[in-house]
Amino acid sequence: MTDLVTLAELGSPLVVIGGAAYVRHASPAAYWSTVGLPLSVARLLASYSSTMDACGLTVEPSRWRALAVRATTRREVRPVPPRRGIIRPTSTGLRMRLRLVPGQEPADVAASAERLRHAWGVHAVHVRDVKPGVVELRLVGFDVLQKVRMPRRSDNRPLEVPVALREDATAFVRDYRTVPHELVLGATLSGKSMYLRNLVTGLASQPVVLVGIDCKRGVELAPFALRLSALATDPDQAAELLPVLVKEMEDRYDLIKTRQGIAPGTAEELITSDIWGLPEDERPAPLVLVIDEIAELFMVATRKEEERRDEMVTQLIRLAQLGRAAGIYLEVCGQRFGAELGKGATMLRAQLTGRVCHRVNDEASAKMALSDIAPEAVQASCAIALELPGLAVVGDTSGGWSRIRTPYLSLADAAATCRATAHLAPDVPALNPFRPYVPLLPVAEPDSVASARPLTE
Repeated sequence: MTDLVTLAELGSPLVVIGGAAYVRHASPAAYWSTVGLPLSVARLLASYSSTMDACGLTVEPSRWRALAVRATTRREVRPVPPRRGIIRPTSTGLRMRLRLVPGQEPADVAASAERLRHAWGVHAVHVRDVKPGVVELRLVGFDVLQKVRMPRRSDNRPLEVPVALREDATAFVRDYRTVPHELVLGATLSGKSMYLRNLVTGLASQPVVLVGIDCKRGVELAPFALRLSALATDPDQAAELLPVLVKEMEDRYDLIKTRQGIAPGTAEELITSDIWGLPEDERPAPLVLVIDEIAELFMVATRKEEERRDEMVTQLIRLAQLGRAAGIYLEVCGQRFGAELGKGATMLRAQLTGRVCHRVNDEASAKMALSDIAPEAVQASCAIALELPGLAVVGDTSGGWSRIRTPYLSLADAAATCRATAHLAPDVPALNPFRPYVPLLPVAEPDSVASARPLTE
């Protein structure tokens, strides 16, 4: 009887530990909210000063502070850590601000992020500069990129689309007003199409002109045809569409010059304003050009195709150089995009400010996307595993970079969103000849209520 009681007493803690381990694996968010958060807060409060001292983030106190400590407490004067602010729990981690002591800079705290992660038992520690002398520590309790859950956003500004989740549990927002043009690279099954799918559906609910060039016979963008104002499915159609877009850009420049009283003969490069300075009733709708498999526009087999390629590349470069002020933005996708594609490829890539690199097949492809803006991000993009489609490294010309992952969105749901928002497509008469044809879906006839009588002997 005594042995049974002992086993029962021992079994209860084992069940609790086993249940906690299962919840940690099956639902990291629930485990963090119930177990991980209290433990991490306790570790942080108990070891804050010693951890900062071990990480080299303390400085000697001022002379007046040292004299005050000796006079009031007669204790040993210890180095001073950064002043800690209020700990703010979140659904994915903690947030805490630090007021740096004189002589410190945010880079000192960022260099110790890995040590702080182990000391406080969290998945990651990210440092953000808030204002001079103040940094914010964002502690992430678990790997938020394993199962992506986008945070709720209440402010949806024009031309801003939350398209993925960053590794610090914040939303990666594709902002065309800040980063007008972007290059998206990725090998087959890397998640590049999923990124594009989330981006198009996010733009579909805004009054934005969507134009697509999909040289894979339209298999990627055709499901969104009802929301697209124009779609080219092969290089021949693209060669006809791009001059129309260039002409639309020139017409918008003429509209800006007319409104501002600038002489009609003024060159486009000398105009510093944009369409956002126009009155709302005169402002043309912004236009986003999505190009899938950009390499197909560069491939040539004959001399005639080479001339067509040079014309298209020149028009793309003009759109990338001058389109921002006219409200025309580029989203260029492909598997590789380097000088081996042909003349003009490197010049076009230099105009693409934003960079998104999914899993690639070789290091050279990663260097094409990231080496000229964030060299240290190349190795991070080469380390993306096959088991994590949608994981990517994103950077821009500021030099900053981070890991992101796109949430799963089925093609049926994306197509349904585009069908529901088809009425939001602005009318651009110049693009009407390129509007994709969408056949009507056959209507299934309802089953008859009456049924035939069964034959009997």
